[in-house]
Amino acid sequence: MNILFLIYHGFSEVSGISKKIHYQINGLRRLGHKVYVCSYAIRDDGHRVRFIDNDPLQDFGCGRFAAIQKRCCYDAVVKFALEKNINLVYSRSFHNANPFTIRMFKAFRKAGIRSVIEIPTYPYDKEYDGAGMTARMELAMDKVFRRTLAKYTDAIVTFTDEKEIFGQRTICISNGIDLEAIPLKDSCRQAEVLPPGTACDKEKTINFVGVAEVHYWHGFDRFIAGIGEYYRNGGKRDVKFHIVGGVANSEMYDSENAPGFAETIEKYGIQDRIVFHGQLFGDKLNEIFDTADFAVASLGRHRSGIATIKTLKNREYAARGMGFIYSETDSDFDDKPYIIKAPADESPINIRQVIDFADKLRMTPEEIRSTIGNLTWERQMEKVVESV
Repeated sequence: MNILFLIYHGFSEVSGISKKIHYQINGLRRLGHKVYVCSYAIRDDGHRVRFIDNDPLQDFGCGRFAAIQKRCCYDAVVKFALEKNINLVYSRSFHNANPFTIRMFKAFRKAGIRSVIEIPTYPYDKEYDGAGMTARMELAMDKVFRRTLAKYTDAIVTFTDEKEIFGQRTICISNGIDLEAIPLKDSCRQAEVLPPGTACDKEKTINFVGVAEVHYWHGFDRFIAGIGEYYRNGGKRDVKFHIVGGVANSEMYDSENAPGFAETIEKYGIQDRIVFHGQLFGDKLNEIFDTADFAVASLGRHRSGIATIKTLKNREYAARGMGFIYSETDSDFDDKPYIIKAPADESPINIRQVIDFADKLRMTPEEIRSTIGNLTWERQMEKVVESV
């Protein structure tokens, strides 16, 4: 099958979203499909360009008019799909339903080309709380046209259990993993590591890690507050929380949607307990994972109105062989013995409980990883192809 994987942005080496998209594409290719990748980026010379793989498909030039054109002109994409006998268009939603994207998908349907739109998180409207005027206007446009856009697709791909979104049937899949791309945690590098089955050393530092391009729905402020409460109530263990990824000022200070990290840290006087590493990848990221004892996934999805979701981060932690904590409903992990479910509310995380759980967890990284063999991207993308 010839597949056009359509996204409305470019790629970044440190972006988890970019890595996920590449994993999905590799999964389709491993299934034997020919996959073309259509993306958009601003080149170093300022030109706004739509690409097919690494080759320019449409150069819009520079300036404001070019910025408008890239939002309106999709004829070149349709023409490419016709020339290459594309059978399926797999599009990743950019919350950009409008008359121009509708026109493109109508053209696909008229040509007999199947199409699906992946909505990474649903519902997503509350993610725009506190956003700027431009973003809110784009969401307003999306609200007007998204049901019409959905009508011209064959299905909506979702990581929830919803049977229908915007009036269109869904294909429910899980965020997948690429086991070849995610290294297993090397527990031998972990500081003061203990052999499986031995009594836990209650004196050693316990290192927690949370990796994300941080937003308020990750709820890391709850974990920080939990560490503060742990020490306020007499906690003695040396606890470190390593945050890896970009943290915007809106999350660090005066957050409109959640307590700011800096304010919470200062409130409890735990500056030496929270370590901000910034964006890491490759060996430096692997080193953080190798020396960590337990991972922190999303603790605030309820803030964006989401109760059920199958996040990529949960799967990446399990692929590395780590236990972790999260608060949403994720049917792939809710019954696993290496996870803790936090309440989906605003309470500080019970750090003493998490420490006790991590101390008693005796599954090896290999054993944890072995539980997710059904969550490879090949299997998840195969569900999409078979469904359409």
